[in-house]
Amino acid sequence: MRLGISSSLTVSSPKDWAKAHADLGLKSVVFPLNCEAPDSLVDEYVKAAKEYDLLIAEVGIWRNGLSKDPNERKKNIDYSIGQLKLADRIGARCCVNVAGTTGPVWDGGYKENFSKELWDETVKTVRTIIDAVNPENTYFSLEPMPWMIPTGPEEYLKLIEDVDRERFAVHMDIINMINCPDRYFFHDEFLDKTFGLLKDKIRSCHLKDILLLDDFTFQLRECACGAGTFNLEKYTSLATDIDPDMPMIIEHLNSDEEYVESVKYVQNRLKL
Repeated sequence: MRLGISSSLTVSSPKDWAKAHADLGLKSVVFPLNCEAPDSLVDEYVKAAKEYDLLIAEVGIWRNGLSKDPNERKKNIDYSIGQLKLADRIGARCCVNVAGTTGPVWDGGYKENFSKELWDETVKTVRTIIDAVNPENTYFSLEPMPWMIPTGPEEYLKLIEDVDRERFAVHMDIINMINCPDRYFFHDEFLDKTFGLLKDKIRSCHLKDILLLDDFTFQLRECACGAGTFNLEKYTSLATDIDPDMPMIIEHLNSDEEYVESVKYVQNRLKL
C-alpha cells in the first residue's frame, strides 16, 4: 500500500510539498491544484511528486453534478470535466466526486437520492463527464456515501454496469458504507464481500475509523484511525492484495499536527 493524507501540509513550493510528504514516509498524495491552475505550476507539482516517488492518488471534484439549479448543475459538470482532464493529464489514479443530490445540501441525505430518477440522472451525468474527456491515463469514480448512491458494493457494481464505460471505476471509502448495525458489528464479513465484488475495479481508498456512540438511536461517528473499532489490518490487507501500490489516504482531520500524529499511529500499527 501507499499511505497518503488529504492535507497538502503547510508548504511554500511544489518541491517543499513533495518533500514534506516524503519525509513523513508517505508514498501517495492528493493533488493540491485544480484545473484552473496554470499548466506550468501543475507540471512543477507533477515533477516534484515523481522526484519523491509519490503516486498521485486522486484529483477531487466535490461539486454537486445533480443540482436542482440548471445553471449550477452545468457549472459543476463543466468543472468535473475539467478536473477529469487534469487527472488524465497528470496520470492520477482516479478523479473522484460524490453522486450529488437535488436537495439543498450538496452532499446531504434525502429520500430523493434513492429514486429511479436520480439513479438515471447519475448514470447520465457520469457518462457525460467521461465521454467529454475519453480519459486514457485515469478513471472517473464516485465516493460511496451513507445516504447517497452507491451506499454499498452491490449498488456500486450495478452502477458500473449501467454506466457501461471502461473508464468508470471504484473509489473506496469503506467507512462511508458502514451505515447500519450489521455492517458495523460484522464489518470483517462486509469487507470480504465488498472486496470480493469490486476487486480490481478499486483505484484508491480512504483510510479512517468508525465508532458506535452510546446515544440513542443508532449513531455512528467517523473518527481518526485508532479511535474506533474498525479492523484496519484487514482493510489494508485486502486492498494491498488487489494492488501492492494501492493508495490509502487518511482524511478529515483538522490540522497538519493531527495528520502527522495519525500517520505515525498508522505506520506503527501496520508496521509500515
